[in-house]
Amino acid sequence: MSTVVLALLTGVGLGALYFLVSSGLSLIYGLMHVLNFAHGAFLSLSAFIGWEVARRLDAANWGGFVLSILVGAVVGALFAALTELALIRPLYERHIEQVLVTVGLSFAAIALFNGIWGTDPVYISGPAWLDATTSVLGAKVPNVYWLLIVVAALVLGLMVLFLRRTRYGIIIRAGVENRSMVTALGIDVRRSFTLVFAIGGAAAGIGGVLAAQWAGYVSSGLGQTLLIFAFIVTIIGGLGSLPGAAIASVLVAVLQQFANFFLAGTGDFIVVVLLAVVLLVRPSGLLGRAAV
Repeated sequence: MSTVVLALLTGVGLGALYFLVSSGLSLIYGLMHVLNFAHGAFLSLSAFIGWEVARRLDAANWGGFVLSILVGAVVGALFAALTELALIRPLYERHIEQVLVTVGLSFAAIALFNGIWGTDPVYISGPAWLDATTSVLGAKVPNVYWLLIVVAALVLGLMVLFLRRTRYGIIIRAGVENRSMVTALGIDVRRSFTLVFAIGGAAAGIGGVLAAQWAGYVSSGLGQTLLIFAFIVTIIGGLGSLPGAAIASVLVAVLQQFANFFLAGTGDFIVVVLLAVVLLVRPSGLLGRAAV
């Protein structure tokens, strides 16, 4: 029984991490129809900068750790906004060029990170509570998973509130539906789209700092590793659907954990099989292409 509980709760926690990474991808595609293959670079850079901040402010201190998360969000947002302004904005509606330029940026960023921080993983530590466990029905669940769940729920709630309750959120949704009409009203839709990229980058930045804490290390390839699962989650949930990404994140991670626990570590294989089944049976994903 304790093993089942452990697999379930760690799966939900891992799903929360997948959501933090995939939510930005889903948001950007759903509102702007851009497949951003440089998303992993946002995550890796934020993880490195967050680690640098935490290291200088005492990584074992909660104040330094929380600040590293905030810095990671800012770094991810700035990197994403600059990417949209410099590389994506001139290529709207040119999807092949978007893919090529974001893939190129991803490779260039990894090479840059390797040059600055080296190719070997940098092992990190955080507040002692994150290394401890909490007992639930006999299962000792690492506390880092609880933190992931809480942060992911907050990010999801804030994204939905922004898109549905704020002026810019309404402008963004209207711009997606009819960009020319919104522009005719004197509203600069391009500025709103830059904001969308920044929000997606901020979510990736938060995910990067927490992913480093979850993995115990930070490396230039950390973002690319998680990006694979983020794309799988985005496709299964439905391209552009934020709720779909949340549901698919938990589904994929729980299935992966149960397969790893009870089927000799075949979690990644089972996830790929699930992806193939979804593409064959329901190519639009679980929740289609809803914007939010």
